[in-house]
Amino acid sequence: MIKQALSIEEQLALLKSRGLTVADENKAKEVLGDIGYYRLGFYLFPFEQTYPELHHRTHTYIDGAKFGNAVKLYYFDFELRNLLLKYISRIEINFRTVLTYMGSMEYKTDPVWFVNPSYIKSDFISAFDRVVYNNTFKKNPTIRRHHRRYPHDTYAPAWKTIELMTFGENVILYKSLTDELLQKNIANSFGVRYIEVFENYIELVRILRNTCAHGNVLFDFKPYNRIKRGPAGLESSAEYMNLYGSIKVVRYLLGRVSKNRERDMMTELQSIIDKYYSYPEIADVLNRCSGLPKEVYQTENKPVKPKESKILKLFQGTFCCSNKKS
Repeated sequence: MIKQALSIEEQLALLKSRGLTVADENKAKEVLGDIGYYRLGFYLFPFEQTYPELHHRTHTYIDGAKFGNAVKLYYFDFELRNLLLKYISRIEINFRTVLTYMGSMEYKTDPVWFVNPSYIKSDFISAFDRVVYNNTFKKNPTIRRHHRRYPHDTYAPAWKTIELMTFGENVILYKSLTDELLQKNIANSFGVRYIEVFENYIELVRILRNTCAHGNVLFDFKPYNRIKRGPAGLESSAEYMNLYGSIKVVRYLLGRVSKNRERDMMTELQSIIDKYYSYPEIADVLNRCSGLPKEVYQTENKPVKPKESKILKLFQGTFCCSNKKS
């Protein structure tokens, strides 16, 4: 039978009946009206007795589970999403710039090389008018002005068209290049030796960017595909499929764009971790689900550990969470 919608009062009563401690009911009602019962459920999930079980859940909470801890975990996600979006945008813009410049220099005599079958795979070209250069795309003021001035052009040149394509479309364009040497040169500009590793890295960054942009659950993020072994410095097997490993990829690519921005990102990330690791219940969830250790970056005001400590694993568990719930 299809479940019926519950009022906020009924939602709160149900949570309490399942063993959740609610210190301030008025504040809890405000949160449910703001965040929503269903969305908050993703952040309550790690505090269930049968967690991480999805198919035989009892929906009852562990002893001492608090409504406020789910809210703290939600705001950890909120702060981390904003941080990652800010710095991933630097990678996105730089990737677009490198792709456009290197492609345009390689095919200098063809300003619309991105639809030339001599350089681009047929699948990308056949879908281009429908997926990219459609009526909505042509309404962009830059594209509209171009076609008014050059009415015989089928497409605006690469430096205009690729600039207005989405991150995902740019990634697909890179994968559609038929010249592996050009692909390798672009990958090398980010300090990645192998094409397949760079494709894996940039696709991961795209997925993480979309996860953040759409406000999806982040604390137990897992890549769609296992992160490939490469220069990002992943250390444990768990990091190849968790949030911390994904952040390491972002950090590595960002560092190839700007060492200053890498430092800024890691300093801000450490500040967020310091804040939420001060709550033991949240620290436990982050360590188990995200793989995030207590310290991810040595700031200037912190003592530097001896070199021997570099061989230590950054986190102990290999257990990952699921952000799904029934």
